[in-house]
Amino acid sequence: MGHREDLLEGAKRCLLAKGFVRTTARDIVKESGTNLASIGYHYGSKDALLAQAYVSLVEGMGDAFEGDGTAGISAEPGSVERFREVWSNIIGTMREPGSLWRLSMEIVVMGDQLPEVRDHLAVAQREAGRGLIPLLMGGREEDVLDETADTLGMFYVTLMTGLIAQWTFDAKTAPSAEQLTEGLRQVIDAATRK
Repeated sequence: MGHREDLLEGAKRCLLAKGFVRTTARDIVKESGTNLASIGYHYGSKDALLAQAYVSLVEGMGDAFEGDGTAGISAEPGSVERFREVWSNIIGTMREPGSLWRLSMEIVVMGDQLPEVRDHLAVAQREAGRGLIPLLMGGREEDVLDETADTLGMFYVTLMTGLIAQWTFDAKTAPSAEQLTEGLRQVIDAATRK
C-alpha cells in the first residue's frame, strides 16, 4: 500500500480505538507508519482524513445490511417484510461490542468542535440515503434520483440516526426490527383509513 492507503487504514483503527476527538495526527502517523506531512499532502487535513476513514468504515458495513451471507434478503422489495429484514440486519450491526455507530453520536454531540468532519459527513448523508433505498425498495443505487435520495433516502437516514442514538444510549430498551415494523404497520393503517 502507498501512504494514502496506509493513512486511511491507520485512521480507521484510530477512530475505532479512540473516536474523533481523541485521535491526533500523531496517533494516525504512528498507527500508519507514515509521516505528518503525508496527511496534508493526501487528505488536506487530519479532519478530512478522519471523515474519509469514517465513510470508509460505514461503506464496509453495507454487506452486513444485506444479511449474514447465508440467507440474504428474501422478501419482496418495498414490502413490510423487506423493511423488517433490512432493519434487523442493520440493528445487528449496532449490537456488536465497540460498534462503529458510536462515532456517529460523537459527531452529533461534538460536531461544533469538529466542523470539518461534520461538514464532510453532512455531504455523505445524501449518499447514505441513496445506498439504503435499493436495500429496502430494490433497484440499483446509481438509478436513484436526487429527489428520491432527498426524500425517501433522508427518511431512512433519519430513522437510522434515531436507532443509532437509541442503541448507543440504552441498548436494552432500543427497538427491535419487529417493533419498528409494527410501528410502520400502524402508520400505514392510520394513513390509509378513510
